[in-house]
Amino acid sequence: MSTQGDVSGSFRDPSGFLFRRDGVLYRQVNKSYSQNYDLLMNSGLYKALTNARLMVCHTETDISPPQPSDAYKIIRPDMVPFVSYPYEWSFSQLKAAALATLEIQKKALEFDMSLKDSSAYNIQFVNGRAVLIDTLSFEKYNQGSPWVAYGQFCRHFLAPLALMSYRDVRLNNLLRIFIDGIPLDLTSELLPFSTRFNFSLFVHIHLHARNQKRFALKEIKKGEHKMSRLSFLGIIDSLASAVRKLKWRPEGTEWADYYDHVNYNADSLKQKKQLVSEFINHVNPRSVWDIGANDGLFSRIAGAKGIQTVSFDIDPAAVEKNYLETVRKGETGILPLILDLTNPSPATGWENTERQSLIERGPADMVMALALIHHLAISNNVPFHRIAAFLSQICDWLVIEFVPKSDSKVQHLLATRDDVFVSYTQNDFEKDFTKYFMIQNSVGIAGSERIMYLMRKRSV
Repeated sequence: MSTQGDVSGSFRDPSGFLFRRDGVLYRQVNKSYSQNYDLLMNSGLYKALTNARLMVCHTETDISPPQPSDAYKIIRPDMVPFVSYPYEWSFSQLKAAALATLEIQKKALEFDMSLKDSSAYNIQFVNGRAVLIDTLSFEKYNQGSPWVAYGQFCRHFLAPLALMSYRDVRLNNLLRIFIDGIPLDLTSELLPFSTRFNFSLFVHIHLHARNQKRFALKEIKKGEHKMSRLSFLGIIDSLASAVRKLKWRPEGTEWADYYDHVNYNADSLKQKKQLVSEFINHVNPRSVWDIGANDGLFSRIAGAKGIQTVSFDIDPAAVEKNYLETVRKGETGILPLILDLTNPSPATGWENTERQSLIERGPADMVMALALIHHLAISNNVPFHRIAAFLSQICDWLVIEFVPKSDSKVQHLLATRDDVFVSYTQNDFEKDFTKYFMIQNSVGIAGSERIMYLMRKRSV
């Protein structure tokens, strides 16, 4: 990640932009936004939101601005440990982000301000909570003005949540395709007909989509349509009610109950946990990525040590369970996210720079890849050397578990296909991985033929 220059994801905002200098993130507030910025800071809204942990804090600095002619202030926001995107969130994470956005909007009205945009990308998860990271999202509320961010909220939050709830939770992936939210006409077509009898969804999705189409080519003058403050609040409350009523229960997926069917005995699992803990203590990483984390059993070993841990898994049910567990326990160091390692989040947006790829958001100090290698090598036909090369791009230290062919889980994968994996051996695994890593330790797991490795990335 570059330590200098503009941050591409913020270039669309005329109010200001993010930039890095000497590895530190700053935001330039432009003169055009000065009145709104002062109102945010002096009205009490900034204090109210940061005290409620709904928005990141910032400090004003006196460093020289990158664009002096436009600059009003330079602020230094608190860092977000890991930037995630809505298409990587579980159902309940997206729901929490939606409700946080509406809570922020409602509180802003108390201080005569309003959100001028409600992009899901303005929300991040920090210490287990959904928080606003865009300080420049507010503008002065003018009596009679409708909520200009209403349509964006419906596309970014309500549409994907409704599709996940009523159709298929995997439809959240549409947010990867539609960078400004899922179009409401498409949402309306995909939702079952019965949702037209749900008043909130009928109004905010179906009727909204119909009106968008109806007025698409008609000229609408700014300020032509008025809305009272009471009606404004009514829309916010209606959206909040619609979001709260949407449900999804994580069940019936391949990995949701993985640890109920593992082939470890209790002693083996205890040893594996102990080895993970010892390896973490040896390295003392500041950040850990647990890839193939399932419901976060081993992620919590790192999280309990105060290490910022991202807990990735391909299964939305497992990630949902993981997130709900972090909420239940009040865990602040674990961020569960959905990730298909064979097709990880790419760089997207203008010039493929607005949203960073997974690799660009690394490397982590340590990656844990437990009970994963056989799924990549056998289920997905990825050779050991390609797996090792990829992992060397995203970490400095690696904790990885080798699962031999004799293991019942591998035999299950081979039950319906020919065994053409002649190179799937421990010797080939070590040969290919030691091209990129140095083996620091290897320990067999009692009661199985699996082997745990601690590896360190080779210097270039």
